[in-house]
Amino acid sequence: MCGKRVAWVLAVVSIVLSVTDARSARAGPFYVDDFERAPSVDEMTRIGRMLFSDRSLSASGDTACATCHDPSAAYGPPNALAVQRAGADGATPGLRAVPSLRYGQSVPSFTEHFVDDEGDDSVDQGPAGGRTWDGRLQSAHDQARAPLFSPFEMANVDAAAVVAKVRAAPYANQFRATFGAHVFDRPESAFKAILLSLEVFQQSPTDFYPYNSKYDAWLRGQVELSPRERRGLALFEDPNKGNCARCHPSAMKGAALPPFTDYGFVALGVPRNAEIPANADATFFDLGLCGPLRTDLADRPEYCGRFRTPTLRNVATRRVFFHNGFVKALGDAIRFYVERDAVPQRWYPTVPGRATMKFDDLPAPYRVNVDASAPFGASIGSQPALGDDDIADLIAFLETLTDGYAPASTTAR
Repeated sequence: MCGKRVAWVLAVVSIVLSVTDARSARAGPFYVDDFERAPSVDEMTRIGRMLFSDRSLSASGDTACATCHDPSAAYGPPNALAVQRAGADGATPGLRAVPSLRYGQSVPSFTEHFVDDEGDDSVDQGPAGGRTWDGRLQSAHDQARAPLFSPFEMANVDAAAVVAKVRAAPYANQFRATFGAHVFDRPESAFKAILLSLEVFQQSPTDFYPYNSKYDAWLRGQVELSPRERRGLALFEDPNKGNCARCHPSAMKGAALPPFTDYGFVALGVPRNAEIPANADATFFDLGLCGPLRTDLADRPEYCGRFRTPTLRNVATRRVFFHNGFVKALGDAIRFYVERDAVPQRWYPTVPGRATMKFDDLPAPYRVNVDASAPFGASIGSQPALGDDDIADLIAFLETLTDGYAPASTTAR
């Protein structure tokens, strides 16, 4: 992955040089502008970090990017709430659980037909890529921009409002020193500088893709996995057990460390979560790829109920799982996979005198989209593919994916 880090730095340097070379250009990619000064990558990263943590950039004055994407929680949610509250009033509930922003540097743009560049080019994986649970954001630039205006997040009315807040921020002089003394004289230019800084920060290797977990150290041959961790890895990769690697590839590709996601979309049939206020309306359904936040695929019923597969890096630090935050513990997330079809009554409501209401968060016409690959697809009453000891071993392995591994402080289990 070192090669990808170098490529990213070169790409950003190219952007900076393009800014310098295009001082007279008024059209082109978003980053083309006539900034008085061409900033360095480090300078934009520092400004971006300040912007990311600035609550005053929101309409409420209470929400920063870091409020929901906490650096101490691998840039994921800081709590076990199914959805976070933000918006113009600081109390508007979102519709989905907050994903981690880490390890998104290689997410491809959304495509309906994805072929792995190192796999069998005759196999079309189907929809893949894009940012957020439904892939509607196409790039890191979109990822930086969207939260500033989302009614569920920072809820600014326009770019000028964002610029005015940065102009009044304690770091405004540093912003001027980075982009030029007169950067705020043209709000359009200032807003581009804001987005560029946020984008560059969110692709900082040290912050967002450090690749310094125990598993990374093991792949590099620097440390051994414990017996329990190795058993967990075997279960993770076994197609007849966890079968996790099917969607969360664990093997290196050449020199590239694994992202633990195939970037694809899958319908898991996760139970409806009553903790999400929008679900109080029985007619409301979050259908992922085909709405409600994404609208361009609303007429594609075969996509309904599908959400993008997240990376499992740092999954052991999370306190809420799946797109709707229904599960609050890692062990229960694993149990859902192996018990959904074998023991559905543990997960779905049962109406007296009727069968268990499986896939209750998906309208009946779309339930055909629900994934039935192993460990799903078991018959009711059958033995789940993983027992309690297996789940404990699998959790031990998943804990090796947590960033910040310190070899000297680790003991074998």
